[in-house]
Amino acid sequence: MTSNSNAGQMDAKGAGVIVGGGVLRNSNNGHEMAPLNTRARGDGHGVTIVLSPPQRRSISSLTAPGGDDPNRAAWSGKMQFFLSIIGYSVGLGNIWRFPYLCQQNGGGAFLIPFMIMLILEGIPLFLIELGMGQRMRLGALGVWNTIHPWLGGIGISSCIVTLFVAIYYNVIITWCIFYFVKSFRFPLPWSECPIINNVTVAECEKSSETEYFWYRETLDAAPSMDDNGGFKWWIVLCLMIAWIIVFFIVMKGIQSSGKAVYFTSLFPYLVLTIFFIRGITLDGAKAGLIHMYTPKVEKLLQPTVWLDAATQVFYSFGLAFGSLIAFGSYNTPKNNCVRDVLLVSFCNAFTAIYASVVIFAILGFKATKNVESCCKSNTEILFNHGLINDTNITDAYSTILVEKYNSTNTTSWGFKTCNLETMLSDVGEGTGLAFIIFTQAIVELPGAPFWSVLFFTMLLSLGLGSQIGILEGMLCTIFDIDIFKRVRKPYLTGFVCVFCFSIGLIFTTGAGEYWLKMFDSFAGTLGLVVVAFMEMIAVVYVYGHAKFTEDIYQMTGYRPGLYWQLTWRYIGPAMMSLLLIASVISMLTTAPEYGAWSATEAKTIMKPYPKWVMMIAVGMICAGVLPMPIVYLLRRFQILKVDLDIHQGSIRRNETTASTKEMIDQDDDAMSPDMPMPPASSLAATRFTIGDFDDDEEYGNGNTRLGGPLATSDSEDDPDEDEPMTMGNMKNITTRNNNNNLKIYYNNHQNSSKKPFKMEIVDF
Repeated sequence: MTSNSNAGQMDAKGAGVIVGGGVLRNSNNGHEMAPLNTRARGDGHGVTIVLSPPQRRSISSLTAPGGDDPNRAAWSGKMQFFLSIIGYSVGLGNIWRFPYLCQQNGGGAFLIPFMIMLILEGIPLFLIELGMGQRMRLGALGVWNTIHPWLGGIGISSCIVTLFVAIYYNVIITWCIFYFVKSFRFPLPWSECPIINNVTVAECEKSSETEYFWYRETLDAAPSMDDNGGFKWWIVLCLMIAWIIVFFIVMKGIQSSGKAVYFTSLFPYLVLTIFFIRGITLDGAKAGLIHMYTPKVEKLLQPTVWLDAATQVFYSFGLAFGSLIAFGSYNTPKNNCVRDVLLVSFCNAFTAIYASVVIFAILGFKATKNVESCCKSNTEILFNHGLINDTNITDAYSTILVEKYNSTNTTSWGFKTCNLETMLSDVGEGTGLAFIIFTQAIVELPGAPFWSVLFFTMLLSLGLGSQIGILEGMLCTIFDIDIFKRVRKPYLTGFVCVFCFSIGLIFTTGAGEYWLKMFDSFAGTLGLVVVAFMEMIAVVYVYGHAKFTEDIYQMTGYRPGLYWQLTWRYIGPAMMSLLLIASVISMLTTAPEYGAWSATEAKTIMKPYPKWVMMIAVGMICAGVLPMPIVYLLRRFQILKVDLDIHQGSIRRNETTASTKEMIDQDDDAMSPDMPMPPASSLAATRFTIGDFDDDEEYGNGNTRLGGPLATSDSEDDPDEDEPMTMGNMKNITTRNNNNNLKIYYNNHQNSSKKPFKMEIVDF
């Protein structure tokens, strides 16, 4: 604090609240008190009060609340950031879900709703998350607390849902590790059924080689969730390896994970290109591509097609996890985040389409081989019944004969339907596509072990890239909480990994796949949609779309135009509302079921989830959604006396106890307006204490001096004087400026001709 003349007035941004003769203003970089009006006394003394936090990096007139934190991690270069966000956004869903959706929802016609949802839903919300992270320089928890403390539950919900997803997502990496190790055998272990005592195992003979290996050799699947079959030691071991790999990648934040992305982001494109070159040269590749991309326009009239497109865009970008906010917070303030959003969006869509071409080229080859095998089997049946004299006939002729004799009383002979379209339509998604259907296609390729190693290395890279991003979003939120800043990052990361591994052991039982599908259906669906909807509302209608637009302009030099304004303010929230309503209706109207493997029938049988499992599912949904209303109610009605100190913009606690009162009083004396301004780096420069003023002296023009109009306490012992500063015991003059509340606490002392008052500032 320093006494100064009118000539020393400083430029304080924003509207303020008048305190005595001064104007308290809130800037984005801290708090400033504009100069008090010059008193009418002849000495010309005025008071300029400067409340200066540590120096922070500025962006023109804007300064991030997170500031230029010297301890905050930062990208080593633009390429590292770009590859990290590509590795996070381009994940397993682009490989094993998008091709399935294309095939089921109108082939090439599905690209129409997909691109529309990408433009109207994905890209606008993508920029909101990335831009807010870069603007605030904070993780998800700090960003939403800074916008408004009532919205702090958004960050908590995002962190909880991210934790659920991180737990089960690493199990997929576990299965990829198991298949990767098995790929070094020749022949591949899923290329033929096991033979025991010269008899082929019946379970494999009834299903297929790849199904048997997946359900029996890999998972040792239990008959139901009630009978989980115990832990499978080989899956436990692979899960431990997976978490150890993840730990060493993320143990130091982006300083360590940023180096791994050069492999996890680029290697999948190399493998896809190799598979593409090999795939288009195979027999049947053309048939597979024609089947996939032949547009069925009539499908666009079905609402489920549009819902699938919106869902795919939402999850393929990894929205609402908090990871994009974390990645943006590591950027420099002048980074062009708009360009990044457009480039990543293009890469994401391109990768999905490119992967679909590769997948269906190879699946077309597999279907062609299956048709040949089917026709050969039918030909042998015809030959055995004396209907033909030679098995050396064409597949087309064999099919004609089968159709002819099927119309008679020969159906019991076991003829198979050998139709290419039917074979191509038998395309699964998720684990079914990766571990059953595609592995069968790999078996048909010459040099199958080589292709298998390549394929599962690609899945490992895609999975690790997404898992790194998921954990970074969660860990960034944890690291931004002050109480955890004293803990070294490797220790905290290790604790999180051990915790996730312990919970993840449930996926290593015989019912592991059933649990994973339950987590995927309930833990990361409704919660993420609600979080995304609240994020858009918070930025557009609480923080303000005009202010966010100005932030983007200050950071990039580009001012978002009509497209951005319409999607942010109207189209985006409307689409998120429809997606949320559709998700709720789907959950309420569809009986939750899971596919359990039956060893006797050698196929999956749909079963309802047990009641106790549904209770867990409901608990996970509530855990992901309830923090938002709970935090709102707690802070709206000031139920908690002490709140977490979560970086800038959260509710601060200032300890003032009887043991520290004397030192504070000494500091108050040192901060008198008649004393020189201390250096900005000193502790005193950041204390919010105003010195001694006469409260009863009047100026010549009748105006009261600074202390006069303030309510003072004449009691010698203020009951709140030795209490910690909390939300409940603040004495208040309250104003709102740019969605920030400034609460000022006055502590006046008796027995002094000059009654000092003490001002505490809590930035919401």
